[in-house]
Amino acid sequence: MADIKYNKAIKKLDDIIQKIENEEIDVDELAGKVKEAINIIQTCKNKIDKAEMEVKKMVKSFENEAAEPAV
Repeated sequence: MADIKYNKAIKKLDDIIQKIENEEIDVDELAGKVKEAINIIQTCKNKIDKAEMEVKKMVKSFENEAAEPAV
């Protein structure tokens, strides 16, 4: 699941939620779908956390370069 694109993961999560809300999922499948949804949420959270760390790293690098005196 970790290599799925963020937008595709969100779409899949939305599909699961809609099916649960519309009672399109059989009770026997419900636990499995909830588990799948939780895995998708965790994957998306990890992707957001990773992107945030990368952006912070780039901003810090930019700030350090901007603070260096011109030679």
